[in-house]
Amino acid sequence: MFTVSYLAKQIGGEVIGDGNVAITGIAPADSAREGDLTFAEKESYLAAAEASQATAVLVPAGFESAAKVLIRVKDPRVAMAKVLPLFFPPESHAAGIHPGAVVDPAAQIDPTATVGPHCIIAAGVRVGARSVLMGSNHIGRDSHIGDDVCLYPNVVLYPKTQLGNRVIIHAGTTIGSDGYGYVFDQGHHRKMLQVGNVVIHDDVEIGSNASIDRGALGSTVIGQGTKIDNLVHVAHNVVMGRHCLIMGQVGFAGSTVLSDYVVIASQSGIAGHLKLGTQATIGAKSGVMRDIPAGETVLGYPAAPDKQAKRQWIAMSQLPDALRRLKALEKRMNGTTAD
Repeated sequence: MFTVSYLAKQIGGEVIGDGNVAITGIAPADSAREGDLTFAEKESYLAAAEASQATAVLVPAGFESAAKVLIRVKDPRVAMAKVLPLFFPPESHAAGIHPGAVVDPAAQIDPTATVGPHCIIAAGVRVGARSVLMGSNHIGRDSHIGDDVCLYPNVVLYPKTQLGNRVIIHAGTTIGSDGYGYVFDQGHHRKMLQVGNVVIHDDVEIGSNASIDRGALGSTVIGQGTKIDNLVHVAHNVVMGRHCLIMGQVGFAGSTVLSDYVVIASQSGIAGHLKLGTQATIGAKSGVMRDIPAGETVLGYPAAPDKQAKRQWIAMSQLPDALRRLKALEKRMNGTTAD
């Protein structure tokens, strides 16, 4: 339980109303109860919050309410992201190695780290302070895991994987699997050994059931602060910059380079050996077959600049009417009467 004034202080907000009111939870307006905090980005959302049982509302500057206590902030969503951990602190884990884990004597586990049941940790592995391996994690030889890392169950790290600090990887994800490399030789496909690794920098979060392949010779790299959604495939030697957003079911072919702050929406495919410039944006279900300049937004398959793609879609939607008019014109030109 926190007072409105305390919460406002934590997020740099301004209290409008009684700052001593107690807040016991957080909820959306349509299910809020007395004691709950909710948020409203628009006037229509504020009206819904005022009609609810919520006790207080996070709002942007300039909002007024005669019915609710307000906390005015610059951005209600950012403020909510800061408030939520106060009510829902991270799950705590007891430090130590579960007796059901198998740890090679040559591995180095920080005494403050947690190694859960059925984990297998190979020789040369280093696990940093306060990191948590929840269970059934396989950590390949010579992998390094930084401080405050969290690996959910069934995450696998192949050998030589490097994780920075505060990395979060969700259940079922595989880091460092073989890149898809083959050469055609005398009627069959000969496997090209993939001998590189994966390097993941600080503050990266990777969703469930994603797969990031190791480099063929060098490294596949995920830059600081990048967030990767569920079911994403990253091929060998892809290099992502800082603070990119990669949404669900995106696939990358090998050796493509993303600059900082690239955004790629769901179900897009990115061809290999391309460069996506800083703050490039790829719309959903796009097929990217060329380099994308910095700041450009592209859509469609093959991906084109957004305005061009939208004009093409509009033109395509008009084709049936255009064909009917063309047929009518042909009939008139042939001296017949159109239907």
